[in-house]
Amino acid sequence: QVRLVESGGGSVQAGGSLNLSCAASGVERSFLMAWFRQAPGKEREGVGVLYLASGIADYADSVKGRFAVSRDSGKNTLYLQMNSLKPEDTAMYYCAAKPWYRGTWYSASDYSAWGQGTQVTVAS
Repeated sequence: QVRLVESGGGSVQAGGSLNLSCAASGVERSFLMAWFRQAPGKEREGVGVLYLASGIADYADSVKGRFAVSRDSGKNTLYLQMNSLKPEDTAMYYCAAKPWYRGTWYSASDYSAWGQGTQVTVAS
């Protein structure tokens, strides 16, 4: 059974940085792990993904060049380094995991394993 626990959210000024963590258990090497976010009144959207077997990462266009997904395999922890934060990045951020071959990485409906979320608020 996959268990995911996010941490590291908070409030920052625009232009600031935050590093989110997702402590994982039960995740297999054939999985991918992704970060999603959901702002009030909006759909949950994929932010970035890491394919665990290959180490390949991919990102939503809105965060390319500002966000980076990485993993410490020894700690079974996924990270989301967020730089140059903008007010529009304000959302609840979630960690998710699934087998890489199931659907697309950016489709929230393809995931069954989610963390509880961590709030990120960016003030202008």
